[in-house]
Amino acid sequence: MKSYNSALNIKRGFVYAFMIILALIAVVPIYLLLINATRTNAQINEGISLIPGTNVAYNWHALTSRNFQIQQGFFNSLYIAVTSTILTVYFSAMTAYGLHVYRFKGRNFLWGLILFVMMLPASLGFIGFYQFIAKLKLLDSYIPLIIPGIAAAGTVLFLRQYLASVLSIDLIDAARIDGAGEFRTFNTIILPIVTPAIAAQCIFSFVGSWNNFFTPFVIISSVRKYTLPMLVQMLRGDIYRTEYGGIYLGIAVSIVPILFFYAFMSRYIISGITMGGVKE
Repeated sequence: MKSYNSALNIKRGFVYAFMIILALIAVVPIYLLLINATRTNAQINEGISLIPGTNVAYNWHALTSRNFQIQQGFFNSLYIAVTSTILTVYFSAMTAYGLHVYRFKGRNFLWGLILFVMMLPASLGFIGFYQFIAKLKLLDSYIPLIIPGIAAAGTVLFLRQYLASVLSIDLIDAARIDGAGEFRTFNTIILPIVTPAIAAQCIFSFVGSWNNFFTPFVIISSVRKYTLPMLVQMLRGDIYRTEYGGIYLGIAVSIVPILFFYAFMSRYIISGITMGGVKE
């Protein structure tokens, strides 16, 4: 018995050590980013430091003196990310629900098509997407950045698999017997059940939309419509001097909403797992 406990403790120690290493890999780059946001160019060029500097005020001045409209960039990115996330998650959940619950002709073909689309690289059809948007006269608009998120094959796959593991068809039949319509059943019964999965997909969708640089860079041409990643790209400076401290500070500012959104949504994931682990 003692040898078994000893082996179990050793395995547990390896697991904890591995988790600590993963945590450091995730946290250390963010910590170094925040440290460099407080240092001067000379200090940054000297190498890595774990001690914060005292150059935050100058870096902020270098950041804001280059027509860095941080408030406008925040609003633009927040508007696109929140709107795209809501549409992506809601309609993906509705699609996943329809594919899981309803039995109709062509259901398997449609599911296979979604899987096929998910395996295609996103950049493969970008030229055709740009030409299509140009013909619709939607260039320099947020619509091409928001509406296409409705067709999120990866989100549909995740939510359908989650529904298959937690949803009982008897629950839906009971709701129908009680007189609930299909949309009411989905909105009041299904959505609360899949809250942990929706929270996880909200995080992925929000982060992906917030960090998206290439698509807005090609479609958006007005500076007042620039997203925050596009504004950060403008901080490279001229050929004579680049304010690396200001660039690090701009990047640090741009990741703050991601951290807050993750902290807000992760509690729903944890609470959902806790509720699912309790049997009455």
